[in-house]
Amino acid sequence: MSTAPSGRSDWARFQPGTTPDITLMRAHFTEHVFERHSHAQYAIGVTHSGVQTFHCRGAAHASLPGDLLLFNPDEAHDGQRGTDEGFGYAILYVDPDALPQHLQRDAGTHGSAFFRAPVVRDEAGAAALQRAMAAIGQPQESLRGEALTTEVLVQLLLRHGETPRSAQAPLAAGLQRMLRVRDHIRAHASRDLSVSELAREAGLSRVHLSRAFAQHFGVPPHAYLNAVRLEHAKRLLCAGTPLVQAALDAGFADQSHFNRRFKGATGLSPGAWLRQMRGAAR
Repeated sequence: MSTAPSGRSDWARFQPGTTPDITLMRAHFTEHVFERHSHAQYAIGVTHSGVQTFHCRGAAHASLPGDLLLFNPDEAHDGQRGTDEGFGYAILYVDPDALPQHLQRDAGTHGSAFFRAPVVRDEAGAAALQRAMAAIGQPQESLRGEALTTEVLVQLLLRHGETPRSAQAPLAAGLQRMLRVRDHIRAHASRDLSVSELAREAGLSRVHLSRAFAQHFGVPPHAYLNAVRLEHAKRLLCAGTPLVQAALDAGFADQSHFNRRFKGATGLSPGAWLRQMRGAAR
């Protein structure tokens, strides 16, 4: 089995997650058969292609493209292909000690600590998990990656826990705390901020900070950071700063990163927006 994608049918690739208690694995297997085993961590994943079959909790299961895999710690299972094409999937291994940081009454996220089924169909949950996985490891996006990962872990545990629940409104964290976090984001927007850093600034847990900030300002911290960066970049562009330099000065990793976030917010590329602004100024 290789350790990265190649021409071979079997590969697996691991990388650190958004926090030290999370690891991301992406893989595709055709020939490999997993012997019966268990993980000390939660294993939370999504099947991308093919069919993965496995035995767990005394029953046979099949995970199809778009299905979520939700294994509790120490839950024994095996695994193999269900069709000749094999199967591809991605999975987050989450340390059980991280759960108290996600399931909190003050944050409005208190719920079951264990999943009720090892495979479920949840299109919205699968899409959210894939967005979080895609954000992991992106330069200058630690805040977004950590926030999306925390959000989907809470969402899945509440929705698919042993006792399904809905998230509740977080306890009010206080205006001064929220303003302090907002001002910290504005002052340090060019850096690769993290939820942990903002939580320390507020004196709150990571999940409570994220949900309280969104409750107060209408958007989570990573979206606010993106808006601050974009406004700074727009001012630089209008002042004649070249695109690449404006992107870097505003806190984006490179011009490609800048283009994605700019178009996502305005519907235009930075260059197209600037041409329109210059035309309107004549």
